[in-house]
Amino acid sequence: MSHILRFPDLALGELEQEVLETLWHDGALSPGEVHERVGAVRGISVNTVSSALKRLHGKGLLDREKVSHSYVYRAAITRAELQRQLIGAIASKFADEERSGLLAAFVDVAEAGGEDTLRKLEAMIAARLKEGDA
Repeated sequence: MSHILRFPDLALGELEQEVLETLWHDGALSPGEVHERVGAVRGISVNTVSSALKRLHGKGLLDREKVSHSYVYRAAITRAELQRQLIGAIASKFADEERSGLLAAFVDVAEAGGEDTLRKLEAMIAARLKEGDA
């Protein structure tokens, strides 16, 4: 039994993640084109890829446009916005009033990325503080 907390609207399977990454990288694609890039390598059918596209659309992560007899899909959300939503969902679920545990966990994650990551975080915080003063 898994002890991982899931956020149903934002939970993504491995195939869904790869499909979303492909659309972020390549732009709007048909199910066949997504299959060429993702499904063929995995040895899965176009139908399986189409199902993943439909699930992502249902979660609000993809937009689609009817072209001829099929749809063309594109990301409806940027990677950064998805990250914000995921972190926001976790923060609202687990943050205490002071958010100290959440902030400490975030700094730990940044620290694991190395000193450059910590310096980037420091610069981002300084920029936000400066914006607040303006």
